[in-house]
Amino acid sequence: MIRREIGDDHICTLTFDRPESGANIFDAATLDELNEHLDFVEHEDSLRALIIASAKKSIFIAGADLKTLLQQAQSGDMRAFIATGQRIFSRLADLKIPTVAAMHGACAGGGYEVTLACDYRIATDNPATRIGLPETTLGLIPAWGGCTRLPRLIGAEKAADVILKGKLYSAQEALKLGLVDEISPRDQLLDRAREKLRAGKREVEGRARASSASQELRAPRRYGNAAPERAWQILNKTLSISTDESLRMELNAIVDLGKTESTQNLIRNFFLAEKYKKGASRMPSERVVHAAVIGAGVMGSAIAQWVSSRGVTVILRDIAREQIDRGLANIERIYADAVKRGLMTEEKAKEGRARIVASTAPMELRDVQFVIEAASEKMDIKKDIFRELAMEAGPKTIIATNTSALPVSTLAEVTVSPEHVIGLHFFNPVSRMKLVEVVLAKETSEETRERSLTFVRQIGKLPVIVRDSPGFLVNRVLFPYLLDAAELFEAGLEADKVDSALVQWGMPMGPLRLIDEIGVDITIDIGNTLEKAYGRRDHVSAVLLWLRDGQMLGRKSGAGFYKYEGKTQTPNESLSRWRRALHGEPEGAEGPNIPPDWHRDPRLRLNEEELARRLVLLMINEAARCMEEKVVDSPEAADYGMILGTGFAPFRGGPLRYAQHLGSNKVVDELEQLARTEEKFLPCEILKKHAREGTKFYEN
Repeated sequence: MIRREIGDDHICTLTFDRPESGANIFDAATLDELNEHLDFVEHEDSLRALIIASAKKSIFIAGADLKTLLQQAQSGDMRAFIATGQRIFSRLADLKIPTVAAMHGACAGGGYEVTLACDYRIATDNPATRIGLPETTLGLIPAWGGCTRLPRLIGAEKAADVILKGKLYSAQEALKLGLVDEISPRDQLLDRAREKLRAGKREVEGRARASSASQELRAPRRYGNAAPERAWQILNKTLSISTDESLRMELNAIVDLGKTESTQNLIRNFFLAEKYKKGASRMPSERVVHAAVIGAGVMGSAIAQWVSSRGVTVILRDIAREQIDRGLANIERIYADAVKRGLMTEEKAKEGRARIVASTAPMELRDVQFVIEAASEKMDIKKDIFRELAMEAGPKTIIATNTSALPVSTLAEVTVSPEHVIGLHFFNPVSRMKLVEVVLAKETSEETRERSLTFVRQIGKLPVIVRDSPGFLVNRVLFPYLLDAAELFEAGLEADKVDSALVQWGMPMGPLRLIDEIGVDITIDIGNTLEKAYGRRDHVSAVLLWLRDGQMLGRKSGAGFYKYEGKTQTPNESLSRWRRALHGEPEGAEGPNIPPDWHRDPRLRLNEEELARRLVLLMINEAARCMEEKVVDSPEAADYGMILGTGFAPFRGGPLRYAQHLGSNKVVDELEQLARTEEKFLPCEILKKHAREGTKFYEN
């Protein structure tokens, strides 16, 4: 795992180079080997200094082996592994000779903590070099000295910012923060490291304790992840206690966190992300160079921008010149925003813009490998476009539709090559949402499926395969939840009570605020499509129709369930007045101003926890139906699709993982209780089967 070389200058270099792997990681074997090398270094009097380096192309050390950590978290064996790492890194920190880490490539978590045990850190200026401590995003904390040594290096407040955000930084950003001492071209890295060693051992001053102002950095147990709070407790104390005491705090915190369901789910989610990034295909697929997007509206222009930013030339087509102009203005806005946020350079943005050719005239599409139709959600319009595209496209061109709910198979039927038709459902905003639902129509060929998966991954998105059925996965599971929230509001619950309950439960925003973001008109359209297929559980309530009739369509029109002015959000008073009129207050006993215990409607007596459970049970039931009807082929696909597509509380592991955590019996009992008054809660067969037979969605 680690090569040892000693030069004529008596400098020892330990080069991490894990056999048959593109990455270096810390597992038990690597730690043992590092320990043996440190035995040698400690006892070899002729050595003047030590360099830690890596032989990998794009990874210095990626951190601790997460598979080991997850197994140990589940079995309760984590303490010994973490304590061993702490002891070995402390030996490195205590060496009498100067030490330097020569960092090239990803240097994350335990990979960065080993460099913190060195006197100096030098990083290459290569884009592959990304540095940081992302542990809190996985429900863990940096426990191999990260919470202890980083504050002593850069101060408690800056260290808190780095650790609580869990970001990875470029070499330039890392230099500004003090995470590294110097930046070097890759070919000069080891020479610069040797030069740095001439400065001798480094004296790290214990920085001042975190000031009271830094209390603002306190990370509450937001979204059920306790790791930021545990890290903060150590960071706030570490400079007033000894290194050994601080390391003990790290050890206790990570062992406690490892036992929690939320941390185990967050680590599992990491592996799901890796799985969906890589895919399982062994079929070589050609890289897509040319694509076309039909429809220059909000979604079409955003898809064109994203695809062009990933090195693909794009024809953007629409029938109206003003629509093209609006689309190009939207593309310009997205590129400008990406540059402003530091996600790309002005030069890269300029190259991306230049790859887009916009036109109102039909253009030759025979050399285009992918055509993505993103016109309005009207079946007749889409059919006309598909008939036309079938004539214009080349014999191997894949024609995809970006529909959110319409049947892809119906569109495929109007083409001459239905085997080349697929759904690629991007989510809004395209520049921030990683999920693409890859929708298999009845006649989609295996080759089209594989080429589509490769294309989605090529443009940096994560594909989840779903079978063609109304709403696919994400909208189908999400909409009973959204529409019930609207019904609860109409019945008399306040919008902020409903939304707050779900944010407390772990959703990134409440369901009524999410309807405002999606658009009330779009919510109604999708709801109507789904109600035709699935009945009452997707019923659109009167409150949504009233909002649409009053042109209160959500954020885009400045009002929906809330009123929006700039970044401020306040209750929509006109909506509250409508509801009061609906309930005939004050005589009626069902309105929002009636004391809760007077209500005849039991929904109005729900506390926040009961409210969240009611809405989440609808998602669990629908996700289970998607498994039952083979809309998805695995519980992972249902769970990961919902985490990516809706922000479903990641620490809960997705609707089916959460159902398993609750227990099938409990889920079925609660659904049946609700179904006594509302039929839409009737539990589906697969849930009842699991409850009866004691089986599970996940066997491990």
